[in-house]
Amino acid sequence: MPTEIKVPELGESVVDAMVGTWLKKEGEAVAAGETLVELETDKVNVEIAAEESGVLQKILKAEGDTVEVGEVIANVEAGATASAPAADSESQAAATAPSEEPVAQTASAEQAPAQAEEEVAEPVGGGRRATPAVRRLAAEHDIDLSRIPVQGDGGRVTKEDVVNYVQQQSQQPAAAPAPTNGASQQPAPAAAPAPSGEAAPFSLLSDQRREERVRMSRRRQTIAKRLVEAQQNAAMLTTFNEVDMTAIMELRKRRRDAFKERHGVSLGFMSFFTKASIGALKAFPEVNAEIQGDEIVYKNYYDIGVAVGVDEGLVVPVVRDADRKSFAQIEQDIVDLATRAQENKLKLDELAGGTFTITNGGIFGSLVSTPILNPPQVGILGMHKIQERPVVVDGEIVVRPMMYLALSYDHRIVDGREAVQFLVRIKDLLEDPENLLIEG
Repeated sequence: MPTEIKVPELGESVVDAMVGTWLKKEGEAVAAGETLVELETDKVNVEIAAEESGVLQKILKAEGDTVEVGEVIANVEAGATASAPAADSESQAAATAPSEEPVAQTASAEQAPAQAEEEVAEPVGGGRRATPAVRRLAAEHDIDLSRIPVQGDGGRVTKEDVVNYVQQQSQQPAAAPAPTNGASQQPAPAAAPAPSGEAAPFSLLSDQRREERVRMSRRRQTIAKRLVEAQQNAAMLTTFNEVDMTAIMELRKRRRDAFKERHGVSLGFMSFFTKASIGALKAFPEVNAEIQGDEIVYKNYYDIGVAVGVDEGLVVPVVRDADRKSFAQIEQDIVDLATRAQENKLKLDELAGGTFTITNGGIFGSLVSTPILNPPQVGILGMHKIQERPVVVDGEIVVRPMMYLALSYDHRIVDGREAVQFLVRIKDLLEDPENLLIEG
C-alpha cells in the first residue's frame, strides 16, 4: 500500500500553505529523508521529505495549489524501484530524451507506458492530447492546442511543440490585405521615416514588446495582503526627525577592532538603534502595545523585529528579550537571523510576535521614507542613509553625518505628541550613546 505524504503542522496560526516546487517527479526513486517538495507559507518555506525509500507514485497537488495541514499531497510506493528503460536501441534513444511527465510503474512493464500516457495526456481537440504541464504552458500564452503542429506520433503535444509555435507566431510578419478589385498586386511602399526629433509610430506588432507572467509566491501574496490591511485598519501617521551620527560613528571607530576581536562580530548601527528604541519604549509604553478588540494590551517585554530584505520579499525575524541583551548579543542575533533569512532557513517561531520593528532603508540608499506598520504592532522605526550635511551647531555651520528618522504609528492608541516625543527620545539617546547603557 502506498505511503501518503501529508502536509505537516506548519506552526501556530498557520493552517495552509501553497505548493512551491516539486523536487521529484512521478516515477522517480526517492530515499528516506530526501526532500520531495517545498511548501510556501506566509513567512518561510517548509521542506517535505519522504519517510521511506521507494518511488514517487503520484503527485496529487500541483505547484501553485493551496493545501491545508493534514492534506495528502502525494503517494510514495515504499520499497519500489524506478522502472529501467528497455534494452533495444529505439527504447534507449527514447530514454535519453527528457521525459514529458514521468509516472510511477503501477502495472507490468508492457502496460505501464500506455497507462501512464493515458493518465497524463488528455484530449484537447483536433485529435491531439496534452499533459497538464503542457496545457498550463499553452494557457499562459493563450494558445489553442488543437491548432499546434505536433512532431511526434499519436497527436501528443509536447512542451517543445508549444515553444516552437510561440516562436513562429512572434516571428511571422503581419499578412498584407488581399486585393479586392482584381488589380495586380503591387509592392507596398515603404513607410516614410519619422521626421528628425519625432518618435516612430507605436506598433503592437513589434517583436521587442514582451510580457512574462509569473506566479506570485505565497510570501509575496501575504505581504501584499498585510500591507493593504495595515493601511485600511490602522490610523497610520508618520513623524520625522534627524539625528547627528557623529558620536556613534566616533565610538564605533574607537571600539570596532577590540569589539570584533572580543565578540567575533562587528559593532554595527543596529545594536545602537535597538537599545535606543528600547529606552524610548520604556518611556512611552503605548508604542509597545497593541489593540485587541476594545482593549489595549501593554507589553512589558521587548521583542524587537528587524526587517530583512530577501529575494521573495521582506521578512521580520525577532530579537527576543532585547532589553536583557548586551550590544554584542544583539549584533550576534541580528547577524545570525539575517544570514539564515537569506538562506531561507528561518523557523516560523523566529518570525512570530514582536512588539516593535526597525527597518533600515539606508542600506539601499533611501534618504527618507514612510515605513508601513507591521500589525498588530503600533509602531515602526525607519532608518535611512547617513549623509554629510551642513548643520548649525553653537551658532556655527559645520558638516555632520546626519540621518533622517521616521516613526510610523497607529494614531488609535498613540497620540501625535507621544509619537514626536518618542522619536526625540531616540534622537537624544543616539546623539549621547553613553546614555544607552542606562536607558537601554
